[in-house]
Amino acid sequence: MSAYRYLTQHALSGDILAWDLPLSDVEFGPELNGPGSLSATLAPRLAHLLGSHLDPGNTFIYVERDHILLWGGIIWRAEPQGGSYPIEAAGFSSYLQRRHDIHGNLGGRGPYTYADPCGVIRDVWAYAQAQPDGNLGVTVDATTSKAKAGTPAEPYRTDWWEAPKLGDVIDDMTSIDGGPEWTEAVTWSGGKPARRVRLGWPRLGTRRTDLSFTSGINLAATVPAVYDADEYAQVVIGLGAGEGRGRRRAIDAVRDGRLRLEHVLEVPAEKANDRLAARARQERTARQILGDVNEITITDHPAARLGAFQIGDDVRVTLHDQWAEYDGWARITGWRVRPPNDQEPERITLNLVRADRFTYGA
Repeated sequence: MSAYRYLTQHALSGDILAWDLPLSDVEFGPELNGPGSLSATLAPRLAHLLGSHLDPGNTFIYVERDHILLWGGIIWRAEPQGGSYPIEAAGFSSYLQRRHDIHGNLGGRGPYTYADPCGVIRDVWAYAQAQPDGNLGVTVDATTSKAKAGTPAEPYRTDWWEAPKLGDVIDDMTSIDGGPEWTEAVTWSGGKPARRVRLGWPRLGTRRTDLSFTSGINLAATVPAVYDADEYAQVVIGLGAGEGRGRRRAIDAVRDGRLRLEHVLEVPAEKANDRLAARARQERTARQILGDVNEITITDHPAARLGAFQIGDDVRVTLHDQWAEYDGWARITGWRVRPPNDQEPERITLNLVRADRFTYGA
């Protein structure tokens, strides 16, 4: 049985507050283009630890499995509920949803014309961490891309009078046509946890022919394959900023031999035609596919060990059950781990999307 340990660290000083915090009902995991999350329960008799070991909004928390750090984030809530004391945390990038551009154009780093979105993402973190008491010690990969943010006619800018959230700027960069992808990682470095944003272009992860998820081998449970035409569309109408005749609009459509179905994508803050068109195209690509296995639960098995696969990897999924026969490539967009306890073994639940729903930059 794998050994788990939960550590907390002061966000500003870097001091380790607890080397083995006693938690139960733990569930955690990362995600694609998002911070991931953690939920757990602290015994009420240990509530006195709140101030010194897990002060919400000021404390990092980490999950270690067999001496390897698997996840890290910021504790945002610790609130008693009846006879329990639940804790909620999210990855370090969730901090950027609590920070704003108060100087404009990320402190003069913008506005951006034909800028690499990877560079803009690094600028966001540099701006956030340059402000007093705002340094999380997060490093961002030096990855570059051929995608472009902003044009001479419509530079990408963030105005101080709008005080945009820094997390929204990163969302804008990943939504650009052929833009980068990201996730978070933590590792041990010099006896302390190191925090990192992994950037990938044209994608994170790769197609893994050495791993598989298969019924009767390492699949413990599945959500049945979904065939839902309510979500299907081969025509997407993207509506951006503005009103009336002046509203930005982009239509992305293909003919595929099926009855025409349309979907309206509302992006009221989008002012750039190229970004609006890219969002419409991405939405149409995702909606034009029927048949999806979006969640499976696996065991830690030689066919795909926990830690062997990464966010963004394509893995073959072969499902045989009373409802369907499914065999195809699925992309890992996140996972949640429930460590073992006295009653239940370790459980790993993966979030999947059909791999052909994704398109990548050249």
